[in-house]
Amino acid sequence: MANRTDPTAKNIHGTNPQNLVEKILRSKIYQNTYWKEQCFGLTAETLVDKAMELDHVGGTFGGNRRPTPFMCLVMKMLQIQPEKDIVVEFIKNEDYKYVRVLGAFYLRLTGTDTDVYQYLEPLYNDYRKLRQKLADGRFALTHVDEVIDELLTKDYSCDIAMPRIKKRWTLESIGTLEPRRSALEDDFEEEEDKEDDDQIMIDSEPDAREKDHYRGRSPARDRDRDRKRDSHRQYRERDYDRDRDHDHDRDRGRGRDRDRGRERERDRDRYRLRDDRDHGRERGRERERDDRESDRRDRDRCRRRSYSRSRSRSRSRDRKERGGDRDHRKRHGRSSASPRKHEDENGNVREESKKKKQKKPKEDGTDHPDPEIAEANRIRASLGMKPLK
Repeated sequence: MANRTDPTAKNIHGTNPQNLVEKILRSKIYQNTYWKEQCFGLTAETLVDKAMELDHVGGTFGGNRRPTPFMCLVMKMLQIQPEKDIVVEFIKNEDYKYVRVLGAFYLRLTGTDTDVYQYLEPLYNDYRKLRQKLADGRFALTHVDEVIDELLTKDYSCDIAMPRIKKRWTLESIGTLEPRRSALEDDFEEEEDKEDDDQIMIDSEPDAREKDHYRGRSPARDRDRDRKRDSHRQYRERDYDRDRDHDHDRDRGRGRDRDRGRERERDRDRYRLRDDRDHGRERGRERERDDRESDRRDRDRCRRRSYSRSRSRSRSRDRKERGGDRDHRKRHGRSSASPRKHEDENGNVREESKKKKQKKPKEDGTDHPDPEIAEANRIRASLGMKPLK
């Protein structure tokens, strides 16, 4: 019986007011100790005392998602359904901020679209701090205007799904809600009025000053004033002419400096182009020199190869001729080792073998029969290295 809705309560949004809270959260509230001990037998009058004891807002917290006292009191208001005047007094209460937030939360759940915007939007000007209990059991800092903005713009608040309401511009277009007026507009209007008054005072001050200045003047003083004004005008014109001439000379000097700077830039570009051309020519000459050097090396290499081939051919030809002579001697009974007799100038006969004495090879190896080895030995001899055999 303690968890049933008041029989005199009316349906809200076509259903029982307690059904605005989800069934799981509702059952957790019914099982909570605070609900059983503190909320039992509360009425609309005694509910205010419990609301004044609140020190934080929030939905559920902890591992088993226990409801906060704030949520238990919201559930109790849905159960007993207090009058609209009592809820409005909750919202207008400026001494207890948690009472104000409790009334705003209940009105967001049960009120019409017009009432929600009419009574909750003025709370945007309340910037007082609030303690909010998070889902992990910790406390966080928030403000009254942030909670009101969450109620008007978000679909969920304190683990409860908020009933849908129309957008403000829709209500303004159909004429059920007046355009919103910011609390700062009055301050802006006061500032504008003050600025207008100051401007009027400033505009009126020269006239009063002139009246005070010309009050009780004499013709002699007027003549002196005119003479002073004329002299000041002449000095001003003379200074203007001098400044104008000075500006003209300065502009002419600037023009000369500008032309001189342009000529310097042209000369610099001309020298740069000349240097680039000279550098290109030097590179071309170096490239031609390298090409000629590589061609000379190739020609020398080909010449050495052709020389070595001709030497090898001449050697093979000499061997063939020697072999033919040896065969001829064998056929005619001559031996290659048989000595030949020669008479010298004194008539002495001496025998000389056909084979000439071979010359003793040089130690540096430059007379090697292979021209490539001989060339390498010459280079090695110039470097002080041992010759190749």
